[in-house]
Amino acid sequence: MRAMIRIRKAADRGHFDHGWLDTNHTFSFADYYDPDFMGYRALRVINEDRVQPGRGFGTHSHRDMEIVTYVLEGALAHRDSMGTGSTIRPGEVQRMSAGTGVLHSEMNASGDEVVHFLQIWIVPERRGIQPGYEQKTFPPEPGKLRLVASQDGADGSLTIHQDAKLFSATLSKGQTITYDLSEGRYAWMQVARGTVHLNGKKLHAGDGASVEDERTLTIEGEGEILLFDLS
Repeated sequence: MRAMIRIRKAADRGHFDHGWLDTNHTFSFADYYDPDFMGYRALRVINEDRVQPGRGFGTHSHRDMEIVTYVLEGALAHRDSMGTGSTIRPGEVQRMSAGTGVLHSEMNASGDEVVHFLQIWIVPERRGIQPGYEQKTFPPEPGKLRLVASQDGADGSLTIHQDAKLFSATLSKGQTITYDLSEGRYAWMQVARGTVHLNGKKLHAGDGASVEDERTLTIEGEGEILLFDLS
């Protein structure tokens, strides 16, 4: 089959400015609906949120979803009905398995700085999983893909209940990363910051791209990316 990379431009995402929250939805979410972007494979949500100081999402519920939070700037305070309380900062990644049901809140932990983060939802391999929580620090390794979430918790990554891998990477000018996709696998790349090229295609901050029938991915440029390897 013909290899295909489909770009999802940042400006085409769903965008809402609620004052306390400025949010962009890569895929359909809440009041934003685009039948062409309902998710990609098991990847269901990528929201890029900026929350004003002292504000946030009050206590609300989730079920049957793997929720990964990736903070780019500032600090996000998390509280949940499992008794977990933590603050997530850049370099730290959180995974919450909502499973049979969990209540949680997410608030900007600062009184004077905006918190900027990506929230990612992945559909779990089955419903009714026992709720769970993990948070880990991943020291930067410029120019390398760092596995931050996987089904088996490989290389010290967070454990997600789905056949998927999530990598993060930062690239300095002149650096190149390559990644080989196994046959029958798919990929999604999300640019968090900067400008990069994916197999020659230029992407800017906020852009995403789906990958099908492409065996080798070559990523070069200057920025920060998330790469999903999906079944």
